[in-house]
Amino acid sequence: MSSRLATILLAVSLAVIFTCLAGTSVLVATPAIGCAPGPATSLPPTPAGGWPTIGRWDHDQVGNAATITAVGARDGVPARGWVIAVATAMQESSLRNLPGGDRDSVGLFQQRPSQGWGTPQQLLDPAYAAGRFYAALLTIPHWQTMPLTEAAQRAQISAHPDAYAKWEPDATLLVTTITGTDPQPDGSPATENCDVTGPWTQPIHAPVGSGFRTAARPGHNGVDLTAPRGTTIRAASTGTVTRVRCNAIDRRDGSDWGCHRDGNPHLTIGCGWYIDIQHDQGIMTRYCHMDKPPLVQPGQPVTVGQPIGLVGSTGHSSGPHLHYEIHTNGDPSSTGAQDPVPFMIAVGAPLGESPQ
Repeated sequence: MSSRLATILLAVSLAVIFTCLAGTSVLVATPAIGCAPGPATSLPPTPAGGWPTIGRWDHDQVGNAATITAVGARDGVPARGWVIAVATAMQESSLRNLPGGDRDSVGLFQQRPSQGWGTPQQLLDPAYAAGRFYAALLTIPHWQTMPLTEAAQRAQISAHPDAYAKWEPDATLLVTTITGTDPQPDGSPATENCDVTGPWTQPIHAPVGSGFRTAARPGHNGVDLTAPRGTTIRAASTGTVTRVRCNAIDRRDGSDWGCHRDGNPHLTIGCGWYIDIQHDQGIMTRYCHMDKPPLVQPGQPVTVGQPIGLVGSTGHSSGPHLHYEIHTNGDPSSTGAQDPVPFMIAVGAPLGESPQ
C-alpha cells in the first residue's frame, strides 16, 4: 500500500469517527472492531498538517499517543499493550510531555530518574519513555489477559492503582484511530463475538469510575458508570427482560435492607434494583443500583435505547452510579461475566461521556 493511499484511508476513518462523535443519535450499527484484520506491523503516516483533535484530546496529545503506539509497533508489543501504555500516559500526564511533576517525576509517564527509569533528559524523550514502559510491561506474566488497570499498575507502581481503568475507552479510541487495528487482548469478547454487529448503544453517557475486576476489587464483575441520580438508563441492545428484582441485604444480620432507601457501602450487599436483559447469541446485560422500581417487567421485549430505569444508589453503593455487566455464553453467573469496556467497543458503542 502506498503512503498516499494509507493517508487517504486514515482520513476516511477519522471522518467516520468525527461524524459519530458529533452526532446526537443514540443508536449505533457499526460492525464490531474485533472482526477487523489483525494488528498491523507498521503505522500509517502522520496525516498532512499533523494529527487532528479526537474527542477531548488535542493534536499534541494525539501526537504523543501516536508516538507511544509507534514505539509499541516498532518493538513488537501486541496491540493490547499500546492501549495500556496510552491509558497510563493519560492518567499520569494527560498525554503531555511534562518537564516535572510529583517529586522527580518527568515526561509522559511521569517516570522517576531516582527509581532507575532513566535520566531526566532521556525521560523527556517520548519514544524513550514509552520504550521503558513497554520493557516493564513485558516482564509481567499474563499481562495481556489482565484488566488494564492491573497491568498498568504492575508496570507503573502508582499510588492510585485503580485510576487507569477510566481511560481505557479513550485510549482504545485513540489507538484504533491511529492504527486502524483491533487492540483487544486474546480471548476478549472483541474477538470471540465477531457475529455481534448491533445496533448497540451506551446505557448511559458517563465515564467509567471503577473498572472490571481490578486489583482492589477482583470480584467486581462489571464497570461502574458515574452519573447523577435520576439519569435515564437505556437498554444497550434489543432483547427481552428476564429479571427485575430488588437485591439489598443488610450484611450485619442478613435481613432485607430494601430498595426504598439508598444502600451503604459498609452495611449492604447486592445490586439494589436491577434488571437482566437477554439478547441474541447468548449475551445478557445487567443494570444495577436503580433509584426506583424499573420501568419494565420480566418477559417484556425491549428495543435498543429504550428507557428502562433511573440511576440511583440502592444496594451495595456509595453514591449514584450504574453498575453495568456483560455476560456471554448464556451464563448469568460471575463465570460468564466479561469486561464491558472492550465488548462495547467491539459492538461500536464504546462506554464514555460522548454520545455514540
